[in-house]
Amino acid sequence: MALFQSNNPVLKESIFNKAAHADGTTMTIRGTVNKMSFLLIMLMAAAVFSYGQFLKGSSNVLPLVFGGAIGGFILALVIIFKKEWSGYLAPAYALAEGLFLGGISAMFNANYQGIVLQAVGLTFGTFIAMLVLYRTGVIRATERFKSIVMTATLGIGIFYLIAFVLRLFHIDMPLIHSSGTFGIVFSLIVVAIAALNLILDFDMIEQGAAMGAPKYFEWYASFGLLVTLIWLYLEILRLLSKLNRR
Repeated sequence: MALFQSNNPVLKESIFNKAAHADGTTMTIRGTVNKMSFLLIMLMAAAVFSYGQFLKGSSNVLPLVFGGAIGGFILALVIIFKKEWSGYLAPAYALAEGLFLGGISAMFNANYQGIVLQAVGLTFGTFIAMLVLYRTGVIRATERFKSIVMTATLGIGIFYLIAFVLRLFHIDMPLIHSSGTFGIVFSLIVVAIAALNLILDFDMIEQGAAMGAPKYFEWYASFGLLVTLIWLYLEILRLLSKLNRR
């Protein structure tokens, strides 16, 4: 219940109840799992296509990578502010990010053979481990836990934004790209925080279903979980590349 006790009017319980009663359908965990599975299939299909284009030496790879990244970012922003559109936009987001991930993964794998399979395995392994920890109550999404994880996530986001701006002026942040001890420790911390965000996603899904959130929230929750998985995969990929460079 605490997840929806927010100053944000979109997340207030009364809003969810009103929307749920409007069409008589509410969010369920099974429905969310089904939609998440669908989004994963779409993402992987797009990733395989983009990966295949790289292997063929196609000149379309970079447009697919940049187009997918930019398109995915725009779609994510729209979904965040217009949650009720998530049923239409979340699949498009999955396709766009799949094109981006497929191209990026192919580039990493060209430099470090086998790194993609390792990253995929570690990502899903981490997902399963965090789900078990959440379901068994070893890690609980308390208000303090949420505050710490969200603050740490915001801090990383600001750090990456600063790094992006500095890179425009040809200044690199060594922690992000360095394969030294501090660079690897930084990546391990980011991977850990990304993994802990999965707990917030699991809690959002469970609380949404318990409170009778509107049906479209299944798509929104699935989108949120997919965003976390993509972030986790990219950070694991970056960490493995650093370890391979040592």
